[in-house]
Amino acid sequence: MASILYFILLFYITIEATAVEGTSGIGSRSILREINEPDLLSDAAIDLNNTNFDSVLRSSPASFAIVEFFAHWCPACRNYKPQYEKVARLFNGPDAVHPGVVMMTRVDCAEKINTKLCDRYSVGHYPMLLWGPPSKFSSGGWEPKQNKNEIQTIDDGRTADRLLNWINKQLGSSYHLDDEKFENEHLAVNASDPGQIVRAVYDIEEATATAFDIILAHKMISSKTRVPLISFFQLLVAHHPSKRCRKGTADILVNFDDLWPSDIWHNNVQETAVSQGNIALKDFRICGKEVPRGYWIFCRGSKNDTRGFSCGLWVLLHSLSVRIEDGESQSVFTTICDFIHNFFICEECRQHFYKMCSSVSSPFNKTRDFVLWLWDVHNKVNQRLMKEEASLQTGDPKYPKNIWPPKQLCPSCSRSPIRNDNDIDWDKDEVFKFLVEYYGRTLLSSYKDKDFLEDDRIELVDDSATSTNVVAVPLGAALGIALASCAFGALACYWRSQQKNRKTRRNWS
Repeated sequence: MASILYFILLFYITIEATAVEGTSGIGSRSILREINEPDLLSDAAIDLNNTNFDSVLRSSPASFAIVEFFAHWCPACRNYKPQYEKVARLFNGPDAVHPGVVMMTRVDCAEKINTKLCDRYSVGHYPMLLWGPPSKFSSGGWEPKQNKNEIQTIDDGRTADRLLNWINKQLGSSYHLDDEKFENEHLAVNASDPGQIVRAVYDIEEATATAFDIILAHKMISSKTRVPLISFFQLLVAHHPSKRCRKGTADILVNFDDLWPSDIWHNNVQETAVSQGNIALKDFRICGKEVPRGYWIFCRGSKNDTRGFSCGLWVLLHSLSVRIEDGESQSVFTTICDFIHNFFICEECRQHFYKMCSSVSSPFNKTRDFVLWLWDVHNKVNQRLMKEEASLQTGDPKYPKNIWPPKQLCPSCSRSPIRNDNDIDWDKDEVFKFLVEYYGRTLLSSYKDKDFLEDDRIELVDDSATSTNVVAVPLGAALGIALASCAFGALACYWRSQQKNRKTRRNWS
């Protein structure tokens, strides 16, 4: 009996040992692989296919794009990928050293879904690199013998160094593979170039999405802030320069009462309901699924902690101010002041801004008066920050605060030579004309083929669709504005894409 029990026990141990060895072998290999293999960085180049190729390139903020056509089974393509990625990391993603200059993408022609797309671009070998404005990729194709095509092949890009050298020759730039973020900035500053503002539309979208994310992250929607937020959303639906931000905000407004009913703070399930409302709102993209991108272009500082969101928010407010009708000026003033007071998370900045709002003694009856008030407030903020940053040495050395606009940018805005910032004889009629042109038509002038921007009219909605008192308008009126805005947006013209790389930016942040 004892021998039988011994045999059974020995058999059981053998089975267990075999099972453990098999399991531990797999586990050990897995663990060793995790230990021995370095963390793989996510790809910087954007993978495109036939379903998203046109839309992604059409909405790109970059001046140029590179498309690599490859096949995943191709050994040469696999060997080339690390070289391509080295360059892509300079231009793509939130950690890019030089964002918004070149959008680097790839298409796998071995996937059946991409067969027609690769035929469209006459792909005859792997890997094949094409260069051109993003809008030209989204609107057509390419043939090797086609003359006067803005899309061209890259014939000398077999290594990262050679590819970057080819790019530098096209752009007249001097980028290097070892460039570090915010330390090797190659874009020159030229305050006299009004064309700098044209790329700010992407930063306006980024600022809008960032503001919305901050509101949700800090749970800032309450019974006191609900109405000011609805009012600001109404303003964005009617007058935001980006069509996709208008559409995204309208979508939020349509669903706002369901997510945040007015009686939510008066029932017994307030905390649960508010939490559910916050979670549901996170699913909405106020400026579309491509935003936020995680980086700034026009508003990018030379250091990581300068410009950025505050600059983008100022540009948004100025662009809104020049798009309103005379009858809206007072209500928009109230809406913007209430929004900053309730939702701008920098306490000192918020108090300073609201103090200037409170000092206004008479209502605004004209758009001109509100536009000039906001311009004057911005200059006063800059004056205050100039002194603080000079004493604490916290400013951006490349983009110092200044009084705006400078003489080079608007010669007619001041009547006499500017001796100091506190003694400028402004011609306010000229300043108003400049602001309307700069934050209106010039802001969007190089993007006539972008279907998410408005047409070249400053007024987006007519008198019948525009509220004359945004703060007092109920949600039903907001929906009316949303529908009117979308209707007018559908009639928008296409804007031409920017054909050359903008190398300058302004200093007013």
